[in-house]
Amino acid sequence: MFRRRRGAKDFADEVQAHLDLEAVELEAEGLSKEEAHRRARVAFGNVAAAQERFHLKGRVVWLDNLARDWKFALRQLARNRGFATAAILVLALGIGAGVAIFAFVDAALLEPLPYANPSHLMSVNESGVNCPRCPLSYPDFLDWQKMNHSFSSLDVYSGTGFLLRAPSGAESVQATRVSGGFFRTLGIHPMIGRDFAPDEDRLGGPNVLLLSYRTWLNRFGGQRDAVGRIVDLDGTAFTIIGVLPRAFSFGPAGNAEFWVPINTLSPHEHSRDFYNFWGIGRLRDGVNVVAMHAEMNSIANLLLREYGPRQLKLLGASVIPLSEVIVGDIRPMLLVLLGGAVLLLLIACVNVGSLVLARSESRQREIAVRGALGASPARLVQQFITEGFVLALLGCIGGLMAAVGFIRLLGRLVPKDIAANMPFLEGVHLNMHVCAFAAAICALATVLTAATPIFRLSVQEGCDALAEGGRGSVSRFWQRIGANLVVLELVVAVVLLASAGLLTRSLYSLLHIPLGFDPAHLATMQISAPAAVSTDAQTDGLYLEITDRVGRLPGVQSVGLTSLFPVQCNCAIDMIQVIGRPQLSDHNEVDERHVSPTYLPTIGATLIRGRHFTDADDSSKPGVAIVNASLARKYFLNQDPIGQRFSNTEGGHPSVWEVVGEIEDVHEGPLDVSSEPAEYFPLRQIHDRGFSLVARTRQDPSAVLPSIAATLHRIDSGIVVSNETMIQDAIVATQAALLHRFSAWLIGGFAGAALILSVVGLYGVIAYSVRQRRREIGVRIALGAQRGAIYALVLGQAAWLIGTGLAFGLIGSLGASRLLRNLLFGVKAWDPVTLSGVSVLLAIVSLTAVFLPARRAASVDPAEVLHTE
Repeated sequence: MFRRRRGAKDFADEVQAHLDLEAVELEAEGLSKEEAHRRARVAFGNVAAAQERFHLKGRVVWLDNLARDWKFALRQLARNRGFATAAILVLALGIGAGVAIFAFVDAALLEPLPYANPSHLMSVNESGVNCPRCPLSYPDFLDWQKMNHSFSSLDVYSGTGFLLRAPSGAESVQATRVSGGFFRTLGIHPMIGRDFAPDEDRLGGPNVLLLSYRTWLNRFGGQRDAVGRIVDLDGTAFTIIGVLPRAFSFGPAGNAEFWVPINTLSPHEHSRDFYNFWGIGRLRDGVNVVAMHAEMNSIANLLLREYGPRQLKLLGASVIPLSEVIVGDIRPMLLVLLGGAVLLLLIACVNVGSLVLARSESRQREIAVRGALGASPARLVQQFITEGFVLALLGCIGGLMAAVGFIRLLGRLVPKDIAANMPFLEGVHLNMHVCAFAAAICALATVLTAATPIFRLSVQEGCDALAEGGRGSVSRFWQRIGANLVVLELVVAVVLLASAGLLTRSLYSLLHIPLGFDPAHLATMQISAPAAVSTDAQTDGLYLEITDRVGRLPGVQSVGLTSLFPVQCNCAIDMIQVIGRPQLSDHNEVDERHVSPTYLPTIGATLIRGRHFTDADDSSKPGVAIVNASLARKYFLNQDPIGQRFSNTEGGHPSVWEVVGEIEDVHEGPLDVSSEPAEYFPLRQIHDRGFSLVARTRQDPSAVLPSIAATLHRIDSGIVVSNETMIQDAIVATQAALLHRFSAWLIGGFAGAALILSVVGLYGVIAYSVRQRRREIGVRIALGAQRGAIYALVLGQAAWLIGTGLAFGLIGSLGASRLLRNLLFGVKAWDPVTLSGVSVLLAIVSLTAVFLPARRAASVDPAEVLHTE
């Protein structure tokens, strides 16, 4: 291999020596020197053929041809830099977007959960009338754990929070309570220390905890002797017994820093009517899923019969794969984004196909000459495949580089609070699955870029080159195929633009729903009472001092306290029974909030009738409540609720509350959930030690937040302040708004890229058509055609392509919008405003793009064109 050049030279020298010797012998016979050399060459035969046979001896012919094809393909791309740059960039954009989104889909939907034998892990919960997947009560969990035979282990978890007290001060931290076998059920073992012992989750058991890996690094410097240290949580000493592995994450627990066993229960949690725990179980080997569901439902029905009807009407068990819980609502969004990325990739490939098709038109003479010189159709096909592979390979390399950037960008766009519930985000990278997907795309791009000239070759073989058209006429092949490709691009662009428009309108509708209060100039923060505040009287005093001191700050108009500020969650649920009325149903669920007297006026809630709370509504007085309009309509049948009474189990024991006021609905739950019936109790009759402060300011709330926090610390240095923000920012940062915004941004980006690519493709078709028809246009002008007629000729061709693309695109948009319906809010899938807006936008942009070729056509000088021809 490495002496190939030398061998060829030696062979050539040997042939020349043979010819010289033969010529010398002929000269000795009396021939002239010229005649002797001529007869020697005639006797030897074809020297070039002999050298070629020597060259091919011991060589792999197809490999030599492949090497030549590679070199030729690279020379062609280098010679046509504009074509190469455009094709590679377009392919890189499409491949990069597709690979990046597929990486997220792979990590979320295809990769197994990072636990032992994850296919056997199930989310085990109860099912209610209006709650397909409800939490468990702790007594029910104990019975399910004891009575079932389908699960090798069954455990529960529940989110909570603590006040962490350290030398630097107290702060609020997130934690998760778990039953003792929780980590063994997942198949997770601490990297340092040990797991919970069987007796550590019994009531009254020792206070121990496990650290998350991140907490171990950030709070304990990654020191191994952290195990055994004491941590003060809510004034109670907890002993660190272990550190969880670095790779461990559990989406439903969010950013939990501490994991503690369930060895204490609140008064509510002792009741079967208080549902606060989520179950997780591991199926036994060989257990039939149908039999498992039947057994769990029979246990639920048995408990229902044994303990009688409850406030939550239970129907049975809800058992689904744990992966469904962790992926949650992200699945439809990811599938929609993958569909958008695939459409963008399709339009990129079609665009590159159009470029290759246009270039193949200019290579007709080259192909004809190579065929005349002996190149077989198979040899030409091999060359085209090599050229397509080289182009696709360069585009794929660029796409992988772009995908890495897109993955990092998308990872940064996901807020930390949302990312905490999506542990799969940490596994998004170019793994084997993603690289195989990229290789498949590269193969498809190769087929597309090679198929165009191959198909062109097959068409050209069956007809005379002169029959393809005279000078200056447009190739019939181009008219048939090139125009169809542009129509396909426009169809895909319309589908993506319509999808982006629907998602954008959905986001707008979500952020502009009636809230029932004025969110402008509202600052909020969460507060935890200091450890010294332990009695109800002390807690009442803290409420009054906070509202008084903060309310007198410059720039603060009014201030109120609440257990939860609006637009957060429907996570504080109460079960009520109207006294003196028949129970409407077995699941009278309402949202519950605890508020100070000034809270509802501070946020701007509208009082319909009755009164607001006063400072006199404390624990020494009978219980009073304010209800919203939805509760009044549902449970008081649109009658005046003032003076009516209802009961619940507040504080773990039956309580009776008299309605003293009715307000318009305040949107307490997530943005994409309609307002629910809600009740409001006086904070001084409940005595929460953790609550939120809401202050209405006369200026920018962000400027007032530091002074509010400083005032709270002056009241008591042990007060813990967290999550300082403005309610408007908190609304925009809710999970519903973030998911809708994320989808709208990405699909909008895909749609923008598709619009540009389709318009560029349309411009290319029209510009090529004008260039090929210069002679025809020149003749038309010479015969008296006006500039307006030439504009109409070119724009008419473009309008036909645009109209066809819009018609089919709108039909495709109706089908695509049905797939988006799970992501839409307040917008119909066939929204006429969006569809008409997309049509007008695409028509204007497209016609603007083809105006330049039309202007160029109308400016043709017939004398110059005909002289050149």
